[in-house]
Amino acid sequence: MLYLWIFGNRIEDSLGPVKYLLFYLTAGIAAAFCHALTVPSSILPSIGASGAISGILGAYVLLYPRAKIHTVVIMGLLWQIVQVPAMVVIGFWAVFQVLSGIASKGILNSGGVAWFAHIGGFAAGMLTIRLWRPRKV
Repeated sequence: MLYLWIFGNRIEDSLGPVKYLLFYLTAGIAAAFCHALTVPSSILPSIGASGAISGILGAYVLLYPRAKIHTVVIMGLLWQIVQVPAMVVIGFWAVFQVLSGIASKGILNSGGVAWFAHIGGFAAGMLTIRLWRPRKV
């Protein structure tokens, strides 16, 4: 939800509230579909907004590649607020999702997180955001 708060408002400003809601729901459906494809024998329900939020991150990468966000960096007892390129934050997040998804299919096979829903939502956001944005005249 923190990522939705950080990145979602700018995507909503870009799309408007109705298109934003439809984009969010579409990314969530794509995420659920991706999860179902990768874990077809699962009897556990997949509940959550993380796949749709991942779609927001995918859209943000394409629409605002040079944006910077304020981030708290903690080093022991010291902390500092620094500006970090959003591409770095989302890039680390994406790599973590892929590695965790791969690990969940191997030795570390465990339930609890729908990693491939995150990956599918992110991909859906990247692939469809240009269709949702208003055309510039």
